[in-house]
Amino acid sequence: GSRVSLSVGFIAAGVALIIGICLGSIAGFYGGKVDLIIMRFVEIWVTLPTFFLIITIVAIYGSSILYIMMAIGFTSWTGDCKLIRGEVLKVRNMEYITAANSIGLPNSQIIFRHVLPNAIAPVLVSGAFAIAGAILLEAGLSFLGFGVSATIVTWGSLLNEARGASNAWWL
Repeated sequence: GSRVSLSVGFIAAGVALIIGICLGSIAGFYGGKVDLIIMRFVEIWVTLPTFFLIITIVAIYGSSILYIMMAIGFTSWTGDCKLIRGEVLKVRNMEYITAANSIGLPNSQIIFRHVLPNAIAPVLVSGAFAIAGAILLEAGLSFLGFGVSATIVTWGSLLNEARGASNAWWL
């Protein structure tokens, strides 16, 4: 069950990191109304119950491993977005960013060459914990029977089967 559970964790966390880094860096770098709109969208997204939203997505689209990975990734990007936004706001006011603006570099080049490499470290640490969170979320779904199909072994499906095996204490 490790292969499937770890692949769900890595891919779901990767999707969440990509979405969070993109939206957070745009919000932090441009500020103003762009920041206001993106952060209000993040606050609305945080209020949604993610576990029930994932169960709904699985019920509509089926229990494919790809849909479960994408659903977990699309529902867990908000923390990464807020974290990278804060780091970008900190880095945006440094002297080398002011120097890059003064020599006329385009904003996309400033973001990708100067801002993101200096602001990404805390987000990568958070991404490592996001992998564990995605694995636990998928295990919870599989334990309840909403995860991947019964032919694919995951940690949650192993726990679900172990519930009925009272003579096998090691499960």
